[in-house]
Amino acid sequence: MNTRRIGSLEVSVVGLGCNNFGWVIDQDASARVVHAALDAGITLFDTADIYGGTESEVFLGRALAGRRQQAIVATKFGMRVDAERQGASPKYVRRAAEDSLRRLGMDRIDLYQLHQPDPAVPIAETLGALDELVREGKVREIGCSNFSGTQLREAAAGHGKGVAFASVQNEFSLLHREPEREVLSECARLGVAFIPFFPLASGLLTGKYQPRDPAPAGTRLAQDWAAGRFFTDDKRAIAGALATWAKAHGHSLLELAVSWLASHQVVASVIAGATSPEQVRLNAAAAVWRLSDADLSEIDRIAPLKAAASQ
Repeated sequence: MNTRRIGSLEVSVVGLGCNNFGWVIDQDASARVVHAALDAGITLFDTADIYGGTESEVFLGRALAGRRQQAIVATKFGMRVDAERQGASPKYVRRAAEDSLRRLGMDRIDLYQLHQPDPAVPIAETLGALDELVREGKVREIGCSNFSGTQLREAAAGHGKGVAFASVQNEFSLLHREPEREVLSECARLGVAFIPFFPLASGLLTGKYQPRDPAPAGTRLAQDWAAGRFFTDDKRAIAGALATWAKAHGHSLLELAVSWLASHQVVASVIAGATSPEQVRLNAAAAVWRLSDADLSEIDRIAPLKAAASQ
């Protein structure tokens, strides 16, 4: 498994998103997924305090018992846990970090990420609180999520002499190319690593679904929120065309989806979710295609930025 950098952290180019833990799969199944990921060379494990009703962090921490040194653990704060636990005020930053450390059963978070901007709190105040956590050794690097290029610039200007965001985690895939408009170039300018979420469009880019078939019952794509966001006619048509093109080049749609993201140098790790060890192994092996300039031009023709940027 190749590695890249998020600040001082060295991470696998394919990571594991743990949003299924505590929601789709239970503790035992989560542990099997985590162990399969470690065995496949995956080192970055990304979760959040809200995932699985806070159970994802618990499941991940238990699964990593005895193997913590092999993992880079990333979690997030800021979205609503309940009426009292939300936002990015300095007081809550500390509380959220302590809560996550307790649930994880760890004394340090490798990458601590603000899950979304908080318009009620100046970013400099949030960064000041995060800087204290880094100085105390409770956090190694900090990141953000769902930030625009403008918000990244504001954060870069607001950290003063304290710690700065080492990463940003936004939605990015062959079917959602919006980050190419501004955020990726801002990452390159600021030296911020980019972490794509929904890299497989909630499963549509795995190659498991035929363009004209309905989403299988029980899958995420069968749920109303995901179907309306990912399983639209136009996106299914693009995914089908990409799958045909990838097959003609001796690769799967999954390999194309992961390798295309990895072809962007600012992308540090493609964090795909999984509910089984087999899915983890397939994801881990997918970043194998070294796409040429000609390949990238063909991909742009099939899934153009204009069509896939704002969807």
